[in-house]
Amino acid sequence: MPDFPPAAHRGVRAAGVPQNGAEIAQAVLVVVAVLYFARDLLVPLALAVLLSFVLAPVARALRRIGIPRAAGVLAAVMAGVSVIGTLGLVMGRQLAELAGDIPLYQAELMRKLATLRASGGIMDRVRDMLRGLADGAERAERAAAAPEPAQVLAADRVVPLPVQVQQPDPAPFAVLQGVLEPLLYPLATFGIVVVLVIFILLYREDLRDRVIRLVGAEDLHRTMAAMDDAAYRLSRYFLAQTAMNAAYGVFITAALFFIGVPQPMLWGIVAGLMRFVPFVGTFIAAGFPLLLALAVDPGWGIPLMVLVLFAVSEGLMGQVFEPLVFGRSTGLSPVAVIAAATFWTWLWGPIGLIVSMPLTVCLVVLGRHVERFEFLEVALGDRPPLDPPATFYQRALAGDADALAEQAEGVMREKRLSAYYDTVALPALALAQADALRGSFATERLAALRARLATLVEDLEEEAEDDRAPGPGLAEMEDNPPPPDPPPPPGVLVPPGAVLCLAGRGAFDEALAAMLAQVLRKRGFGAVAAPADLLRGGDLAGFEPETVRQAWFCTVQGGASVAASRYLLRRLRRRFPQAQVATLVVGAEGRLPEALRAEGAVAVEGGLGEAARAAQRLAPQAAASTTPAMG
Repeated sequence: MPDFPPAAHRGVRAAGVPQNGAEIAQAVLVVVAVLYFARDLLVPLALAVLLSFVLAPVARALRRIGIPRAAGVLAAVMAGVSVIGTLGLVMGRQLAELAGDIPLYQAELMRKLATLRASGGIMDRVRDMLRGLADGAERAERAAAAPEPAQVLAADRVVPLPVQVQQPDPAPFAVLQGVLEPLLYPLATFGIVVVLVIFILLYREDLRDRVIRLVGAEDLHRTMAAMDDAAYRLSRYFLAQTAMNAAYGVFITAALFFIGVPQPMLWGIVAGLMRFVPFVGTFIAAGFPLLLALAVDPGWGIPLMVLVLFAVSEGLMGQVFEPLVFGRSTGLSPVAVIAAATFWTWLWGPIGLIVSMPLTVCLVVLGRHVERFEFLEVALGDRPPLDPPATFYQRALAGDADALAEQAEGVMREKRLSAYYDTVALPALALAQADALRGSFATERLAALRARLATLVEDLEEEAEDDRAPGPGLAEMEDNPPPPDPPPPPGVLVPPGAVLCLAGRGAFDEALAAMLAQVLRKRGFGAVAAPADLLRGGDLAGFEPETVRQAWFCTVQGGASVAASRYLLRRLRRRFPQAQVATLVVGAEGRLPEALRAEGAVAVEGGLGEAARAAQRLAPQAAASTTPAMG
């Protein structure tokens, strides 16, 4: 049954954020200020949290094989420190070798740049022209500021004395200070991170309980289970991502070694680290070896191979291996990824760029499991911010026909046409009807919205409404999906006009009647839709009363009063006396369905799928009442 929004709450519920705009602005400013001015404290803390997520699965694995908890934590941390220290030493050695070879590479780069300038043509002439203009302006300025001849003679009498400043040889302590001072802050930060990681892994349950106490929880059991599940999933994700990036770095190192790029281990490590940086990380990782390839190769073969290497490897990582390992995306929207990378880089510099993706993933998981921080998932996550009916309604209001069609195609990959209408379109009609009752629509806007709905129904006319097994999405909604519906009796409900879907007087009843008629046609009925004006006066507009076997009265709750609906139903019965009369009421919450049942009609409240099944049940009765002329 479609999930229609209740009458008192048909809008879109706001995420869990403060409602006061001034409070939101103050909170954002305070958070940003704290992150910026306390970065010396928060950067080690953030690195420790992320590193603890990576090492937590290792510590759990060591504990499962019988190693005590403290020993397992220390072993996991020491292993991580050894790996990081080894990478740092390798990078330092490779950078020292690169610095010594830079003069050798500079000549080849200058030669290639000279070759490009020689083939530039018009660009060189434009540059020379601009340089000539600048030199001419400078000469004119010097001529205007030239001193008088008398001043020149006086100035000639002054002979400047050469001055040379010599610094004394530095003391050994000063040399040692100059070497160690740049390393002091990174080493201190690294030591703080190691200590924090050890304590986080040792006391992670206690930290979890304190977070729960600070945030609050109405259901302690579910909150603890959610946080444990989130921490477990994050640990597995970050460990898998670290392993994938490490494998990527090893592959890049080997490939650059065989291509002939100097210092391949350095660029492999950089490539692995840059895999944590979204979008721009690949360009940064490819830029350095590409520049070095230009410097070592007299031709263009090695640079082209480097470009092909990074293009192919990045495509395979992003489109093949990561979906295969992770099963799905990181849970971040593309806009949020770019915004997060920019924000954290502005706050914390290069470290912020590297940790931007993991930190943002943690924030999204926090918003997904803690109701108070739900706004984080809404702002940063890749889940649709609106539910499908609200998205349908918003697209229809905006007149975005392409987005409506795209949504319909996406839903119908797994569901029938009737299931799409029941779960998306009909709840959206209930939202639109609620707005119409409040007088939210101008006449022109209402007419445009109804026209878009009619166009959508026409566009879906070619879609199949077969009896295939429901897809995964439908199986999740219906644990026991109904069996395939039998076809209607041959020759009774198949001719066009045998089933009449009559719209009520509501603003969106014609769209509902058109959807029902379309679904019934897909299932073998000769169904046609008709407006409520059909019952006004004596002209039946081409409909022959004796040919109508079933007459369906379609209305959206709130479109007309109970009295008006009962009146239309009675006129429908008088105009088509031989037809089986049924009603379809969408968003029913009041006494309208009961009132229509009191008139002797079969009242359906569930949706188009249930209405189609009701039509199948009424078909034998229609066959029994068929006249000889119809046979």
